[in-house]
Amino acid sequence: MNLADFDYHLPANSIAQFPCQRRDGSRLMVIDRAARTFHHTRFSQIGEFLPAHAMLVLNDTKVMPARLIGKKLGTEGKIEFLLVREKPADAPLKTAAVGGVCNSVTWEVLAKPQRNLKVRTQVSFGDGELLAKVIEVQTDGRCHVRFYYKGDFANVLARVGQVPLPPYIKRAPTAEDVTRYQCVYAEAEGAIAAPTAGLHFTQGLLEKLQANGIETAALTLHVGIGTFQPVKVEDIATHKMHAESIHLSAAVAAQLRNAREAGRKIVAVGTTVVRALETAGRTGTVTPYHGESELFIYPGHQFKVVDALITNFHLPKSTLLMLVSAFADVELIRDAYQEALRQNYRFYSYGDAMLIL
Repeated sequence: MNLADFDYHLPANSIAQFPCQRRDGSRLMVIDRAARTFHHTRFSQIGEFLPAHAMLVLNDTKVMPARLIGKKLGTEGKIEFLLVREKPADAPLKTAAVGGVCNSVTWEVLAKPQRNLKVRTQVSFGDGELLAKVIEVQTDGRCHVRFYYKGDFANVLARVGQVPLPPYIKRAPTAEDVTRYQCVYAEAEGAIAAPTAGLHFTQGLLEKLQANGIETAALTLHVGIGTFQPVKVEDIATHKMHAESIHLSAAVAAQLRNAREAGRKIVAVGTTVVRALETAGRTGTVTPYHGESELFIYPGHQFKVVDALITNFHLPKSTLLMLVSAFADVELIRDAYQEALRQNYRFYSYGDAMLIL
């Protein structure tokens, strides 16, 4: 299929700039693939539509304060880094910049602006609490940067970093975003974006579902740069996904196999869970998985694990829209998005959701 098959017009006022007042107060479109029908409700009512005794699979990744805004030493020019992935560990180094022995770590980052950014450029964050030196500049906005700091990097990052809100949210992060751009069940820190389908769940809603026979299981997929990477090729089959890290334990793999053997439906909470399950279950049987995946799911993919999907409304021409279209049928999703626009649904990360049965 071609890139144009996944395009649609979205008015700017349909893009949610703030979360719904209540997590589970967002709207929910329920799509029946067999009947090709749409039903409109609230996310708090999702239990009425999930298959009986379903297995709800969550992504427990936790968003890092991965957005860093600093100043170039010497010029005071403003620069922004978005952490992408940690590179192999460095040994502690001595540097006069922070006085005495400090720790260092190397990360791949997205830099903005990249223009005039050179190797050996130094950047200061948080009044010098975190220093960075550029060690490699690539042509696609990415750089390799060595950070210098005292103490624990995660603690320093928590103090000087910001919530990495997506670029289509046209405002600065607030204190509310620290909790709302994070799933209530997030545990494993390492993502640069939230698995947004999970943002709608409250602890109370999860407990209610469990009391009604819905079992939950958790895996980890650290959302990476692939979330922001646009598809630039007309023939989508030639697009290459950026690798993302997945951890699916032996215990969870056994839990999923038992559910399938019992005839229970596997419901993925978000496209990240779909990618993880279809990677770990590529043979038709879910097995433990610890490593990276470059799996690109687009129409034509034969799903081996996932029976139903909870997801948000995604950007035009995005790999996420392609995945959802693969799961539900291109024409059906195109119709669903037009229906959502007619019904004034809110789109993207802080927007409303759909349940595809």
